[in-house]
Amino acid sequence: MDLDFFKNTPEDDAKINEVFAGLRLHYEKHKDPWGFNIDLCEKTLRKLVPIYRKYFKVRVFGQENVENIPYIVVSNHTGQLPIDGMLITIAFLLDIAPPRVLRAMIERFMAQLPFMGDMTAQLGSILGDRANCEYLIDHNESILVFPEGVRGISKNTPDYYKVRSFSQGFFRIALQKKTPILPLCVIGAEEMFPFVFHATKLARAIGLPSLPLTPLAFPLPSPIDIYIGKAYQMPDHLNPESPEKEIKEHIYHIENRVRRMIAVGMKKRRPFVDSVRVPLSKYIIKELRRKDD
Repeated sequence: MDLDFFKNTPEDDAKINEVFAGLRLHYEKHKDPWGFNIDLCEKTLRKLVPIYRKYFKVRVFGQENVENIPYIVVSNHTGQLPIDGMLITIAFLLDIAPPRVLRAMIERFMAQLPFMGDMTAQLGSILGDRANCEYLIDHNESILVFPEGVRGISKNTPDYYKVRSFSQGFFRIALQKKTPILPLCVIGAEEMFPFVFHATKLARAIGLPSLPLTPLAFPLPSPIDIYIGKAYQMPDHLNPESPEKEIKEHIYHIENRVRRMIAVGMKKRRPFVDSVRVPLSKYIIKELRRKDD
């Protein structure tokens, strides 16, 4: 591979300089209690941009739906490894105006991992509990949530792009803070590892939430598309303590928005391992339509 592949273009270097000049002004105003490190974030982004631009060739649609306000960003979880979260975070830094650091909510097991837990905290991720989320929203931060949790990336090949039921915590936080929810979907991450089996019993035995087995050592360069939908506004008649039945109705609507974006995105998917992808895409689109009827 050409070494120039790993270099940023002058345009991207200039963009990163501009983005972090603005972000430093924001983070000078308050000290992050979890150790977010703006300098490490910038250094990491400079290394990852060639992967974002050249390896996964990320496209972003729906930028016009993002305003200069805090959001709870809700996405399908896809791709066996949390690469989708990394790509979404880069998109909101480089391809969304104004740029922002999405503070990704992570599972407790990830936060407790030696070295990895500290590294992810310095890059902006935090343990996804209500107090942490409310603190960030109060400080004008946007949050990235995967309401499917580990179940989202713990899918065998036949279940790719099937959205698991969403948890309710993110919606109750949004009600508490009157924060709009920004739904989005990622298309292409499942094809990074096109043949996967999850060894659930072995994962439980060694204390892991998921253990994907695949013949591939590295993710394939599947083209990634990120679709951003219109914000879902909080209903005035509900509050964080509203009955589960009333909350579930809105969760269902948000899930369906994500499903519809997935169906649209899969129709416009760029060619990649089509002998596997096309039959799988047709089957999944058929299932999505059947459930939506």
